[in-house]
Amino acid sequence: MSDFPWFKHYPKGVPREINPDQYKNLPELFEEIFQKHADAEAYENMGKILTYAEVDVLSNQFAAYLQHEAGLKKGDRIAIQMPNCLQYPIAMIGALKLGLVVVGTNPLYTSREMAHQFKDSGASAIVIMANFASNLEKILGETEIKTVIHTQLGDMLGGLKGGIVNFVVKRIKKMVPSYNIPSAITFKEVLKKGKDHQFQKPEIASTDLAFLQYTGGTTGVSKGAKLSHRNLVAHTMQTKEWFKPLFKKGQQEQMITALPLYHIFALAVNGLLMFSIGAKSILITNPRDMPAFIKELKKHPFTLMTGVNTLFNGLLNQPNFKEVDFTHLKGSIGGGMAVQRAVAERWKAATGGPLVEGYGLSETSPVLSVNPLDGTERLGTIGLPTPSTDMKIMDEQGQELPIGEAGEICGKGPQVMSGYWNLDELNETTFFNNEWFRTGDIGVQDEDGFFKIVDRKKDMINVSGFNVYPNEVEDVIAGMDKVLEVAVVGIPDDKSSEVVKAFVVKKDPSLTEEEVIEYCKDKLTAYKRPKAVSFEKELPKSNVGKIIRRHLRDKEV
Repeated sequence: MSDFPWFKHYPKGVPREINPDQYKNLPELFEEIFQKHADAEAYENMGKILTYAEVDVLSNQFAAYLQHEAGLKKGDRIAIQMPNCLQYPIAMIGALKLGLVVVGTNPLYTSREMAHQFKDSGASAIVIMANFASNLEKILGETEIKTVIHTQLGDMLGGLKGGIVNFVVKRIKKMVPSYNIPSAITFKEVLKKGKDHQFQKPEIASTDLAFLQYTGGTTGVSKGAKLSHRNLVAHTMQTKEWFKPLFKKGQQEQMITALPLYHIFALAVNGLLMFSIGAKSILITNPRDMPAFIKELKKHPFTLMTGVNTLFNGLLNQPNFKEVDFTHLKGSIGGGMAVQRAVAERWKAATGGPLVEGYGLSETSPVLSVNPLDGTERLGTIGLPTPSTDMKIMDEQGQELPIGEAGEICGKGPQVMSGYWNLDELNETTFFNNEWFRTGDIGVQDEDGFFKIVDRKKDMINVSGFNVYPNEVEDVIAGMDKVLEVAVVGIPDDKSSEVVKAFVVKKDPSLTEEEVIEYCKDKLTAYKRPKAVSFEKELPKSNVGKIIRRHLRDKEV
C-alpha cells in the first residue's frame, strides 16, 4: 500500500493493513465465533431471542436438509427473499456453510424483476416469505429453481405468539396473497428434516463465491457482483479494525439492524462484522412503520446503528423520537446515499452521538472508506480508505487527478469484486488497468486525504456546459426548517441543455416555491439554483430508503 496523505489522519490504533487470508472462508470464521460466543444472544426479532449456539445448530439443520434432501452442492445458487426476521441469518449462514452462493433478493421485487435475477443467477433454490410467493408462482416455470422453501413471519417466534403473528399478517392485515406451489416445503419442515441428517462440511476455497450481490437495478437491469469468501473475510477484518475505537472489552455491542439484510450494507456490517465480534443484532422487520420502530428502539440499550439518510431523517421527524434512551449509543453509521449535513447535525444534537458517513458499493463488499470513529470525523466527507484499501480520483483515461480536482472515485483492495456475473465485456471497462475499480461516483480528495463524494456521474446536471451536482443543491435545501425531504434532478431546457428542478416534501405547509428559490440565492451560484420547485406528498424510494432520482426525471420527459 503506497504512502497516501490520509495516513497522518488514520485513527490511532487502526492498522494500515489487514490479513485477508486470516480465515480460508466464512464458515471457518463462523466456527470460531460460535465456539467463542456460544451462550451470548445473537439475534432478536419481535421479542424472540436466538443465541449463537442456537444459530449454529439451526443453520446446520438447514444446511443438512439442502445437502441430503434437496441435493444441493457447493457452487449452487440459492435466493433468499425475506425481510429481516430470524429465518434470514439461519438460511444465510446455513447456505454459506454448504458452500452455496447466496443471492439476496429484494422482497418488493415484481415478478418481472424476480425472473431476471433468478434466471441470470441460475438459482436452483429459494427461501421466500409467504407474503411474496404469489409473484414467485407466476415466473417459477421460467427459472431453474427446483427447491422452494416458504415461511411465514411468525414461524421462528414459537408458541402462541408465532401463531398469532401469522394469523394477523394473513387474515387480519391480508398481507399474504394466495398462491399455489405444490412442491414447496415449509421452513419449519426443513429444519425438522435436517435433524435427521449429519451435515458434511465441504472444502471451500477462499476464491469460491459466497454471494452474488445484485445492484439495485434503479438505473436499468440489475447486475450480479461476484463476491468471494476472501472478499467478505477481508471486509470483515477491515471494518472490525476500523470499529475498534467503539468496542469496549467485555461489553456486548447491540446493533439496530433496520436496513434489510439482503442489502450489501446491512449484510456486511450488521450481518457479518457484528457477528464476528459476538454482538447482538436487533432485527427490525418493517422500519417504515416509524411509530412501531421507535417503540422497538425504546426496549433496547442499543450501542450502534446503521441506516440511510432518509431513515435517520424520518426518525428525527417523529414526535416521540425524543423519548428514546440514547445513553448507550456510541455512534451511528450512514451509507447507501449521501448523509446530508442538516440531518447529521440534528442527529448528533438529538442523540448525543455522531452520525458518520461511510462509502462503498455492492461491488466493493461494500465499504471502501469511512469516517474515523474516534471523534475526528469530518462532516460532509466519506472519510478515509479502510485498511488495505487504496483510493484515487481519476479522469476518463484512468490518470490520477491533482488534490482538489473532481473526477471519478476509483478504488482497489481485497474486498473488491472480481467482476460481474456473466458480463465479461462490461468487466473490461469496469476497471482501469484490470486493477482500479471505477465506482461511477464523482468525488474530490482534500489535502489531508479525506474524500468527498460530489455525486453519481449519471445524476450530474449539465447547465450550459457547467456541471451541477444534485447532492450539493439538496444539501442546501435540506437546511431549510420547513423542508422534510428533497431531491434534485436536471430537466430538459432549450436554452441551457438542462436546468435544475427541486422536488420537495414539506415539513411546514406554508412553504412556497418562491421561498425555496430565494433561500438558494445566498448559498448557490445562479446556474446551480433550482428554476422550478415541485411539492410532493412523498419521494420515490427504494426498499432501503434511497431516493430514486430516475423516477423523478422520468416524470419530466
